[in-house]
Amino acid sequence: MRNQAMDEESIGAVDACLVRDVLDRVGDKWSVYVVHMLGGGTMRFSELRRGIDGISQRMLTVTLRGLERDGLVSRKVYPVVPPRVDYALTPLGQTLLDAVCALVKWSEAHRQDIDVARARYDEREEVLLPA
Repeated sequence: MRNQAMDEESIGAVDACLVRDVLDRVGDKWSVYVVHMLGGGTMRFSELRRGIDGISQRMLTVTLRGLERDGLVSRKVYPVVPPRVDYALTPLGQTLLDAVCALVKWSEAHRQDIDVARARYDEREEVLLPA
């Protein structure tokens, strides 16, 4: 049975480049986490940072800016002291939410399977590689 995914030949080199550009944004691990968290509603920067284990302040800033630039996240700054900034998914970002949630659920459901596969692979490679 033929895979239904479009390959680069079927969509053309220019289109493939554009698709890769979009996938680079929406497919990186931090963007997936941010979109998934914002799926629950508007959040402040500090809430996102606390909710995403392992992300640095700088990486969260870079990720949010990229998502905002691509029209997936909106940023609202309130003129208060200390500054308050809220982030939310835009209507375009909402269209990505189902795919991201499915990916997160799949990852959670298959985490142990992947751990087992990695352990088997690593054991096999240790046998094949000379010490």
